[in-house]
Amino acid sequence: MKVAVIDDERDMRLSITQWLALSGYEPESFASAEDAIVNIGPNYPGVVVTDIKMPGMDGMKLLKKLMGQDSTLPVILITGHGDVPMAVEAMRLGAFNFLEKPFEPEELTQLVKSAVQSRRLTLENRELRHELLDGSKIIRKLAGSSRIMLKLKEDILDFSQSDASILIEGETGTGKTLVAHALHAASQKSTKKLIIIHCSAFDEASLSKRLFGPIEVSDSFLPAFEEAKGGTLILENIETLPINLQGKLLDKMAELENSLETRLITISNHSSPLSAKKMLRDDLYFRISSLKISVPPLRKRGSDILDLFSQYTLSFSEEYGCSPPLLNSEQSSQLLHAPWQGNVRQLINIAEQIVIQSRRGNLNLSSLLIVTDENVDNTKTSDGKPLKEYVEEFEKSLIESIMRKHKGSINRVMEELLIPRRTLNEKMAKYSLNRSDYLK
Repeated sequence: MKVAVIDDERDMRLSITQWLALSGYEPESFASAEDAIVNIGPNYPGVVVTDIKMPGMDGMKLLKKLMGQDSTLPVILITGHGDVPMAVEAMRLGAFNFLEKPFEPEELTQLVKSAVQSRRLTLENRELRHELLDGSKIIRKLAGSSRIMLKLKEDILDFSQSDASILIEGETGTGKTLVAHALHAASQKSTKKLIIIHCSAFDEASLSKRLFGPIEVSDSFLPAFEEAKGGTLILENIETLPINLQGKLLDKMAELENSLETRLITISNHSSPLSAKKMLRDDLYFRISSLKISVPPLRKRGSDILDLFSQYTLSFSEEYGCSPPLLNSEQSSQLLHAPWQGNVRQLINIAEQIVIQSRRGNLNLSSLLIVTDENVDNTKTSDGKPLKEYVEEFEKSLIESIMRKHKGSINRVMEELLIPRRTLNEKMAKYSLNRSDYLK
């Protein structure tokens, strides 16, 4: 995703853009706010990092301008020590966050990462809202013809006709929000409002006010339950709802039970240690899960994986103006057996990267699938198995396969996996793999 870097100091601008590029982002730099504003529209596919003190239009004026055209655009401000009060004021105006000079590059990366995640979700939801008038189009976005996906689509069509509360569970990146949109689009409330609230995006007081009120004259919104009246209210990250608000939600649901005016859909990452089942009051959990949909992880969807990969590589090939890559049987097998810890979202990212690689004449799928981050935790998957076990099983199998392919040549294995010698040695020791077993 793009990151607009705005700073009148050339060295600072260059340093930031280089670091962001190395971190996997697509930076574009501007020497002035005036230059930037011309290139940053309401649906800008990225985030903004800008200095406050600049000649002409400064960072504060730029922020107000950007918030005026798109209040959801994440803007990160870079400030000197004396400008901190100004940066705090900027937060009140809608800034995403600020960094005080001097700062470590890793601090910037973490902020940009959070901002990008927020922006991606906003743009996805915005796109989906445009499609709400065509429910069938949303259903089609739930691509896949596997048995498990056909059942999911049947559940959506069946449950959409009910006014009962629905809990959508699934691992990160499986498409839970898309399912929620599909439920609304296929329902009799499809022409009514759809309101989405991310529970984790507010502190307790702000969330209480956003959901239940009361509101002040100066507020530009209605309480969510009132705003969604007659339509659908989606509560994302329901597992993060503070305990004090869980009782309020129960009371509100009891109040609405007889009218059935507003459909409540909740979304939870059930592979997280903070799953709804664990974090919510029993009475609330049972109330919100009158109906329940579990969105399947990608690794359980069989041939859908290859179909989706083909679909996305074709789309990205058209975007980049090149031919779609052709995979051999070995590469197809790698896709089918990968752990897909990031699910469909991860597949989309890899599909784009493989198209870029293919365009450059260097298609290397193995290097994209190998897990070089050792911080994969023991988060439970939807089937109760630690994700780490899936990752380790695949990693061992992949290294074994490539060792056989290159007849034990360490250098060639390193080249294909794009990992240093030390990392390869550590992984071979971890999985009790001996080079001598693959020599021929």
